[in-house]
Amino acid sequence: MDTKPVFHGSDIEKICSYYNLKKEDIVKFGANVNPLGLSPRASQAIASHIELLSSYPDRDYTSLRNTISRYCNIPADFILPGNGSSELISLLIQERSPKHTLILGPTYSEYSRELSFSGSTQEYYHLQESMDFEPDIPDLCRKLEQGYDFLILCNPNNPTSSAISKKDLRDLIHFCAEKDIFVMIDETYVEFAPDISAITAVPLTQEFTNLMVLRGVSKFFAAPGMRLGYGITGNKKFLEKMREKQTPWSLNSIGAFAGEIMLQDEEYIQQTRQLILSERDRMIDELKSISTYKVYPAYANFILLKILKDSLTSYDVFEACIRQGMMIRDCSSFQCLEGEFIRFCIMMPEDNSRLVNVLKSL
Repeated sequence: MDTKPVFHGSDIEKICSYYNLKKEDIVKFGANVNPLGLSPRASQAIASHIELLSSYPDRDYTSLRNTISRYCNIPADFILPGNGSSELISLLIQERSPKHTLILGPTYSEYSRELSFSGSTQEYYHLQESMDFEPDIPDLCRKLEQGYDFLILCNPNNPTSSAISKKDLRDLIHFCAEKDIFVMIDETYVEFAPDISAITAVPLTQEFTNLMVLRGVSKFFAAPGMRLGYGITGNKKFLEKMREKQTPWSLNSIGAFAGEIMLQDEEYIQQTRQLILSERDRMIDELKSISTYKVYPAYANFILLKILKDSLTSYDVFEACIRQGMMIRDCSSFQCLEGEFIRFCIMMPEDNSRLVNVLKSL
């Protein structure tokens, strides 16, 4: 049987092996990482402070937390740095020990994986394609009344690039507070949004104690190998319990130091936002003129397309792109995503134009 391979967005080695390609020849449209690469200021600072590896980091990460505090405009004692958001997702679920979890899907598979170790039941609230994958908040609240004690959502969401407004988030979190439901919001992609303040839940951590927001530097700051994430909650007792269970010095000295540099590099932040926002709008405008695809509103640094041409599959589009040295994401492996979908992130303008031309040709 000729079985089609399934690749994750970061499976570059597997893809190269399967298609006999060189890694350096592939444009990674599937990884959702800032194409500008590491902040030059951070890169230079790391190179000139490599001796930090000879010392333990500050166990409380005081300086890093103060920097995050200024960056997010939130008290430093609301913040818990960690070894990527993956560690914090695991710690949060472990400490919260939920019994019945609802996940807004389709979404990132790591939530389900971590829940599978916790003993919690897990169900998906299916975001509807007909509503551009934006949730019906009253309907979601009615679903939450069916015995759930934990809600997980990604905002902006992966792979749909849809987002929930801060107003709707406030209504949802308030409802959950009344029902003793804890809410975890993953804001990995929030810095790519046209208006960050319109969708971030970080300010709501000062209103609600049943909320934790997770962020990191993997995507916007192009540093997935640094493994720096941070959680924000106004529930200080809960945060302290997470800290007690966290492995000491889980974030290394270089990561803690470089994180401070990145979050203060205003020039890099503005360059990134200018590139992503302008190129995302340009690509969406061009793709909307093609009857082969349905284009959804995008708040993250990636765009989701539904393939409308009967004879064309997501795997067909993936193969057409990879043979031109461009790796996009075939979304057939995402839970709750019915139909033929592809996802790709915003890269440099010339590469984006090449991708759009391939998509137009199919």
